[in-house]
Amino acid sequence: MQPFSSITAIGIPIDIPNCDTDQIIPARFLRRAKSDPEYATFLLHDLRFNSDGSETDFIYNRAPYRDGQILVADINWGCGSSRETAVDALVANHIRVVIAPSFGDIHYNNCIRNGVLPVRLPTTSCDQLREQLRTMPGTQITINLENQSVTGPDQTHYPFVIDAFDRMRLLQGLDDISMTQRHQEAIESFEAAYRDHNAWAFHY
Repeated sequence: MQPFSSITAIGIPIDIPNCDTDQIIPARFLRRAKSDPEYATFLLHDLRFNSDGSETDFIYNRAPYRDGQILVADINWGCGSSRETAVDALVANHIRVVIAPSFGDIHYNNCIRNGVLPVRLPTTSCDQLREQLRTMPGTQITINLENQSVTGPDQTHYPFVIDAFDRMRLLQGLDDISMTQRHQEAIESFEAAYRDHNAWAFHY
């Protein structure tokens, strides 16, 4: 996955408390392949599109928010089912960061494993950021993972805490497969020793 160090991008305010994974990507899209050219439209689909496929007035459909890469959400973002496709939908829309007061635990971990940085900030800070983004459309937020800080449109700095192991994974762009491959030499050494010690089991 793509390493994450820092980003400066347009912020998108999402004023939906308890936005669950079924809102992030409705269940009827779960079997669709990530290679589907329409995959990006599955993100927040039922908020963004009418039944005839036309766009609603949802904030993510409006310029300049549609070009944003940072979501600023309300409490309990990503609660509900554990579907990893909720993060796939974010990635398909080039969303690199979600800032919220709290996250569903499984969704938070799915973000880490797929290169999306989940940032927890106090409710008052998230409210302040969303208000600035609403009143000044197109303004940018900067997130620096190296020093664990968020810089708002008004240049206010907000520190955040992230687990050291999760921080390392994101900085180095290590998904689960990459994490395993880091131990390739030790795995191969174990396999060779196992075959030598149990040679009788490999005589076909």
